[in-house]
Amino acid sequence: MSNQPAEYRLADWLTDTKAWRPARSVAIGALRRLGAMDQRAYDAVAGWSSPALDAPLREVSRFANFSKPWLLTAGILAVAGGPTGRRAALTGVAAIAATSLMVNQPMKLASNRTRPDREESGVPRGRWIRMPDSTSFPSGHSASAAAFAVAVGDISPGLRLPVGASAAAVAFSRVYTGVHYPGDVLVGASVGAVVGRLSSKTVLRWAAR
Repeated sequence: MSNQPAEYRLADWLTDTKAWRPARSVAIGALRRLGAMDQRAYDAVAGWSSPALDAPLREVSRFANFSKPWLLTAGILAVAGGPTGRRAALTGVAAIAATSLMVNQPMKLASNRTRPDREESGVPRGRWIRMPDSTSFPSGHSASAAAFAVAVGDISPGLRLPVGASAAAVAFSRVYTGVHYPGDVLVGASVGAVVGRLSSKTVLRWAAR
């Protein structure tokens, strides 16, 4: 069923295949355990009592729509950061573009994972933001945040900590507000980090010529 976690649906698919039986059994068990862990982690975050964080993280999550924090930061770097800042800004924006194309098209379409059920898991309504219409896996916000943070941090190491902390806050806010499972965020951030690193390496190699 499409409302099952991706891990469960893949396990169901493996159950129906004629793959080598021992390997199939191991894979099915592992996938189901991953799905259960993802749901438990989501429920654990939902159960935290931290009303002081509700409004700030809700606004962080909203503001991160369409990569606004990263585009704003890139604009500031391009104007006031000198040659290194401009290089970091361009690299970060390029990393976001590549990551968004990868995550928001083939990966989301292939997974078809529905969003979490906030009411069933008990996510407090004070945390809620509008539930996106797109599929849940992986998290595009987390992917873009990680791509920008890694790319910019590699080009301009002095920005690694503040930009990385901002990216982590955005990623956590997606689980905290109930719009993503932790697994969505972890995979999205991992994809973004890889693309960000590849982007920065390409630029640094070109600049060293």
